[in-house]
Amino acid sequence: MSLLALSFTLLFVVITMLVSVWQKLDLEKEIAVGTIRSAIQLLAVGYVLQFVFKSENLLLIVLIVCVMIVVAARNTSRRANGMSGVIWRIILAIATMEILMMGLLLSLQIIEATPQYIIPISGMTIGNAMIACGLFLTQLKREIKSSRGEIETLLSLGATGRQAVQDVLKRSVKYSMIPTIDTMKTVGLVQLPGMMTGMIVAGADPVEAVRYQILIIFVFTSSSAITSMLLSILCYKKLFTKDLQLKNREE
Repeated sequence: MSLLALSFTLLFVVITMLVSVWQKLDLEKEIAVGTIRSAIQLLAVGYVLQFVFKSENLLLIVLIVCVMIVVAARNTSRRANGMSGVIWRIILAIATMEILMMGLLLSLQIIEATPQYIIPISGMTIGNAMIACGLFLTQLKREIKSSRGEIETLLSLGATGRQAVQDVLKRSVKYSMIPTIDTMKTVGLVQLPGMMTGMIVAGADPVEAVRYQILIIFVFTSSSAITSMLLSILCYKKLFTKDLQLKNREE
């Protein structure tokens, strides 16, 4: 795509801003800022990846993956207001998932050990894990609020903290996996996934693009399940005080 063709895509932004003005949504400033930020961020990432792909430096690859994990964890931790130290647990959950998934992909020689494969696939996997973590934490707060009486009753009857919130954790993990499972059911019929579309636009054989997309879908399934499960194990103790009492929301 030429720079001239790319500049024409600003027409879509103009249309969005006109809709905002017409409907008096007062979103013009945010749209403008978002447009500028997204363009700068993506161009910067493009040049960084270009440099990394040429250098094939292992330390740079690891550094980029670590930055992805930290940014994802920081964004997700905002959904856990009042749960101190949750960001480190999210980092641990996502990092463990990334090591397991990428370790399997490389050891089984499913993908090549090059930045062209490791960085994009890691980015998609970490992004999917971030969404799963966010959904888990959001649903966990809802479940704790609606099941507080049940949990406190179980605690009063001698249940451990894990036993008292076991059903709550299961429902939260299940909820976090719904988008991934729904995507598996409709992929190719309702939507053409980004990786597959990108490869086809870039000139790759459609069947080869489909194979890689199947790989990503299956990895997404495992990453959602593993990350949510690990986060439930790492976080449930933060729901209780030292005396094994369920914390209030503001604590």
